[in-house]
Amino acid sequence: MRRLFWLGIGLAVGVVVVRKVTRTAQSYTPAGIASTLSQSAGDLTGSLRSFVADVRVGMAEREQEIHEAFAHGEAFDDNFAELREDPRIGDREIFPEEHQR
Repeated sequence: MRRLFWLGIGLAVGVVVVRKVTRTAQSYTPAGIASTLSQSAGDLTGSLRSFVADVRVGMAEREQEIHEAFAHGEAFDDNFAELREDPRIGDREIFPEEHQR
């Protein structure tokens, strides 16, 4: 009875090891690599679409804030206006080669 028990355990472990080795070996074949790459590309595409959707929502919210400010006769908060108007900063630090001519 004990020998039958250990034989069953050995068979079960053998099956698990063979399946794991087969799965690992298949992942290194050209088909396995292509499958992994296509899955990764699909995940990247999904993440990119989610990012673009989040950016569009943020843009729509900011646009709505600006429209509401103009409707009430208020100027919207332009954090970069004074930087653009400053002749020492302006575009000169951003594009120094264009201002050296």
